[in-house]
Amino acid sequence: MPPSEFRYWENERRGWVRLARAAGRLVGFDPAPPREVVDAVASMYEDGDPLADAFLDEVASPKEARAMFHKAAREGIASVPEAPATLRALFAEIETPPDWLDPELVERGARVFRRYGAHVFRFAGAITLAGYSESSVAKPLAMTGGYVGGSARRRFLETVAFWIEVSEPNGLLRGAPGWTTTLHVRLGHAMVRRRLLAHPGWNRAAWGVPISQADSLFTLMGGSIAPGLALRAMGFRTSRADIEALLHFWRWVGHIVGVTPRWYPANPEDALRLAFVALSRGAGLAGEDGRTLCQSYANAFAPDPSAPLETRLRARLSHGVHLGYTRFFLPPWVYSKNALPSAGLWALHPLAQMPLVFALESLRRASPAIDDVLDAARRRRRRAWLERHAGRSGAPRA
Repeated sequence: MPPSEFRYWENERRGWVRLARAAGRLVGFDPAPPREVVDAVASMYEDGDPLADAFLDEVASPKEARAMFHKAAREGIASVPEAPATLRALFAEIETPPDWLDPELVERGARVFRRYGAHVFRFAGAITLAGYSESSVAKPLAMTGGYVGGSARRRFLETVAFWIEVSEPNGLLRGAPGWTTTLHVRLGHAMVRRRLLAHPGWNRAAWGVPISQADSLFTLMGGSIAPGLALRAMGFRTSRADIEALLHFWRWVGHIVGVTPRWYPANPEDALRLAFVALSRGAGLAGEDGRTLCQSYANAFAPDPSAPLETRLRARLSHGVHLGYTRFFLPPWVYSKNALPSAGLWALHPLAQMPLVFALESLRRASPAIDDVLDAARRRRRRAWLERHAGRSGAPRA
């Protein structure tokens, strides 16, 4: 049985869902997936990370589990002779390439993601807010203090550091920083899941398991089909083949982080259908927790009134850009419902960059040499962006 707050079938009768399907049929594309796909997604709300969850069940203490897991991530499972069978099975799964894996396509997807530079950071952060109206997304963050109040900026920048490491060239090879970071995130998710399942406030019947395979799958779409289509508004010339590479790249990231869904999109059309499920599944019952999360994110870069003038001015600029991306890419009804601050003319900031972005994209497509130069420049600039906002302490923590 799916959780009670998974309302896709009930919402099929809503006016906007019918209108979206009718509009899609006019252009020969029905956004609604087959019934069996929706059933698979619904069932994934009861799927956690069986191997990581079983490993925590088998180890005496979180401290011991963390030490064992992190050593195996850095040095390999052979370096942990006392590792239980569950941990050995977990690393055996990760280190055995699945039949679907294409390393060249993974590297192409990582390069496409790098192409978006720091633009994709604020874009991905903004569209995440649309999911905060759902309890299965908002409650784990609210109940653990993640992305709430003063922690919102730090946690967002930790996520940015994760995105940077996994998308570096060869970042997901065994022992690379992206590989190690991803495994640390996997352990962190399992620990949060374990803690929340024991929490008296967690409503499994309504929300499923915390950090479920279903919500994790939707998150992978936020790094692939979503920027692949939406960032065209900023001038990025993302092709169908680029989106397919993004889907493959994030599927491999997900596999390492413990996302092994019962169904994964085979192409951009499937990914759009999954996005349609994400948009129309909800009950919208997260309430004040979801609103608080949205407001905390929107104000994450607001100036500190006690800071020196020069610092406040730089922060005001950063805050304006941050709000501009949030206002431009977040659906207006979500922005209004959560009482987010006005972005003013900053809402046009993403669109104003279109001429320059389009020109650089055209040069990139015309010359592989220019493409290489731009790739190197964007790699430097996105690390500089992170260090400017967080220093070198922005790495994710398990």
